Amino acid sequence: MNLTLLTDLYQLTMAYGYWKTGNYNQRAVFHLYFRKSPFGSHFAIAAGLQQAVEYLENLHFETEEIQYLASLRGADKRPLFDESFLNKLQRFKFDCDVWAMPEGTVVFPNEPMMRIEGPLWQAQLVETALLNILNFQTLIATKAARVVAAAKGDSVIEFGLRRAQGTDGALTASRAAYIGGCIGTSNVLAGYKFGIPIRGTHAHAWVMSFDDEQASFEAYAAAMPNNCIFLVDTYNTIEGIKKAIAVGQNLRENGHKLLGLRLDSGDLCALSIAARKLLDDANMHDTNIVASNDLDEYEITRLKEAGAKINIWGVGTKLVTSYDQPALGGVYKLAALQDKNGHWQYKVKRSEDLVKTSLPGIQQVVRFFEKTNTAFPSSDLIINTPIDEHFQTNVLDNTPHELLLQAIFKKGKRVYDIPTIAEIRTKTSKNHAIFSPLPHYKVEIDPVLTELRQKLLLC
Repeated sequence: MNLTLLTDLYQLTMAYGYWKTGNYNQRAVFHLYFRKSPFGSHFAIAAGLQQAVEYLENLHFETEEIQYLASLRGADKRPLFDESFLNKLQRFKFDCDVWAMPEGTVVFPNEPMMRIEGPLWQAQLVETALLNILNFQTLIATKAARVVAAAKGDSVIEFGLRRAQGTDGALTASRAAYIGGCIGTSNVLAGYKFGIPIRGTHAHAWVMSFDDEQASFEAYAAAMPNNCIFLVDTYNTIEGIKKAIAVGQNLRENGHKLLGLRLDSGDLCALSIAARKLLDDANMHDTNIVASNDLDEYEITRLKEAGAKINIWGVGTKLVTSYDQPALGGVYKLAALQDKNGHWQYKVKRSEDLVKTSLPGIQQVVRFFEKTNTAFPSSDLIINTPIDEHFQTNVLDNTPHELLLQAIFKKGKRVYDIPTIAEIRTKTSKNHAIFSPLPHYKVEIDPVLTELRQKLLLC
């Protein structure tokens, strides 16, 4: 899908300005990063790279889009863009180098998730869409990882389609939630597009469409004996549980089994305890108890600490909308420009608020590992790659490490093989298991880079 016009107008007006001043092909470096971790955590889970790659690979202006841009007018009612500039846009081909952290990587504040190097106007043009794609999916993947961690080994299913922020928000939320650790989604289109397992049985409307609750369970069992999780709280929950168990016994006699009971209202802790006892008394020890109803990591933690007997959690609204933090707040900042002689001129954004002062240079993130066990990271370091030859020679060659930013595009051509969503999900799980117990993790800026920033700020 061509998303070239998924941008803020000022990206195009700046591109036009670069073209008018003649420096549009000046080589530039931008970094995409976030300043503060979401949800009061100390890291996030990188996600959205596949969609970012697809966006960049399909970046071009259609004739109809050029015609639309030609129709735009300035305050004097004259065309906003010259025809010659629009002709250039129609011939445009993406020609940048791109490095990025693979999806599922644990990333900390101020670490570049992506580095874009190429003609100034092109590197500027892609800012808005890349932020839109990476900010949202990183946020949801991080939220999902937190929910999954709270479930402590129980399964978590994403149920948020009907409450998501539009169709694209629903699809990318389902994808990011699966990357973050959910075992599946109720979203059939997400299952089709991304290969995510889909889960679901029936709603209250199914039960209400029958004169009798037990008859509704019996009819569903007759229709789909291999997919029976009964929603038991339409009327009286305890009675609903008993009726579901009766139908479950008939299923068992016919070679099937009751997969689960779903609780969607009331005191989920007390009801799950009662349901577990009734199921166990009926020798249905392997029947699951599924809970939904505005769950998040905090409510799951509370219920588990209270002794709830729930072992599958359906999490919807508060996951796919990132209810307690609606945005990640990632930024995209210019860090270097190449002069006519090929020398890099490093750039820094000044601010009275130190956290908003950007880092200059052409950056890489190095993750160091314990020498005795390379499975466990020990620290991260943000370095300036062109000027850190001494650092790279004396440290990187002798210490177990990983360079987190990997080459994705070279001169506009993809050089990166996109992993499967299952591989990304596994990477997330391994990374989160390592980092989540750590109360603190050492992330530093290389002293050479710190000195460079300070020098530029004093200019």
